Amino acid sequence: MPVLLHIDASPREDSRSRRVGEALVARRLADRADLRLVRLDLWAADLPHMDGATLAAKYARLAGKPHDKAEARAWSVIEALVADLDAAAEVVISTPMWNFSIPYRLKHYIDLVTQPGLSFSFDPASGYSPRLAERPVHVVLASAGDYRFGPSRGRPDLATPYLREALAFIGLSDVTFTPVGPTIGAPNEVAAGLARALDQVAALEPQS
Repeated sequence: MPVLLHIDASPREDSRSRRVGEALVARRLADRADLRLVRLDLWAADLPHMDGATLAAKYARLAGKPHDKAEARAWSVIEALVADLDAAAEVVISTPMWNFSIPYRLKHYIDLVTQPGLSFSFDPASGYSPRLAERPVHVVLASAGDYRFGPSRGRPDLATPYLREALAFIGLSDVTFTPVGPTIGAPNEVAAGLARALDQVAALEPQS
């Protein structure tokens, strides 16, 4: 059964990114009855640190050296994370914007699944190549400001270009963004930002 992987990067139960993300998930499940939802809460997940045996395993992989037992155990956790991502027919990422970019837990996850020989490869002659197959990725990005027309009150949006490039690097370039903002300010503007996002979700074209 095809999997819809929902990666939730907000630690707040009442977050707007989560609310719109769940609306998007519900829409996709309604459009495709064959999808099975798998939710990854990045704040509850036991994500490994990129140090010790895990880091040694990565550099052994880069150098073409075999893993010892500790490295093999650590690397198997990374392999499982990449395999879960690669098994998804569709991906939904719901995240707030923190300090112009993304929460460190989402950055941590992206660092873990961006690995040589698993999600990308390197050839000295041709450079880097993605290894994951293309699939739809939907990103819900909530922010205190309204970034639809550029910087918000002088603040840049570094999250959107980073996510677009980081996902494309491993093969996920079919990305649709749903902005939710502003989340802070005049109540009518905050309500309008949420309504725009929910309307965008409702207007998504059915995909098979």
